Amino acid sequence: MIGKISGRVDYRGSDHVLLDVRGVGYIVHVSDRTMASLPPVGEAAALYTELIVREDLLQLIGFPTLYEKEWHRLLMSVQGVGAKAALSILGALGAEGTARAIALGDARAIQAAQGIGPKIAQRVVLELKSKAPAAIAMGGVMESAPELDSVVEVETPKPRPTPKAPSTAALSADVLSALINLGYGHSDAAEAVAVVSGENPGADTGTLIRLALKRLAPKV
Repeated sequence: MIGKISGRVDYRGSDHVLLDVRGVGYIVHVSDRTMASLPPVGEAAALYTELIVREDLLQLIGFPTLYEKEWHRLLMSVQGVGAKAALSILGALGAEGTARAIALGDARAIQAAQGIGPKIAQRVVLELKSKAPAAIAMGGVMESAPELDSVVEVETPKPRPTPKAPSTAALSADVLSALINLGYGHSDAAEAVAVVSGENPGADTGTLIRLALKRLAPKV
């Protein structure tokens, strides 16, 4: 499995780039948003990748962050959403926008992506809404871009300490970080976190994110 590629941009197509990695060229399909963020021909670039395997197809899909790669995987888990449709949604909204739309049940935002009809958009929201808070919570540790290196250093595994239950302050900090990553202002996000944390003692991160998003949603 090819999980990451670092090389020189040899060619830019309409929906893919050719990356030269030490003389070997890899065609990597990307969203419009990712394409716009890539450097010009001749410069170095790095992408996390997912290999799509079909009976008549082997295709590499590229992502600027592991967070976006995870959302592509989640979108493809929805019936009727393939690799191209998932890329279209991410290209239109980005990982953060997709997460926000699904968490808030905003099917119209999903439908704004090219090639996504109302039935598919509604299905995406219904099938992924329960998974969105957990995915959002992972965003803080998965949002960094891949480094332009060519060697993977293997570290000697270290004993894992016994996990401890997160403190209330740590949970609140994680929720606040997730909301800020989604584009909410610090003061509004902090107020929402304080309220939902106080009203729901013992709730986990995913639940607190979902409740905070509901509180921050525009009132109709």
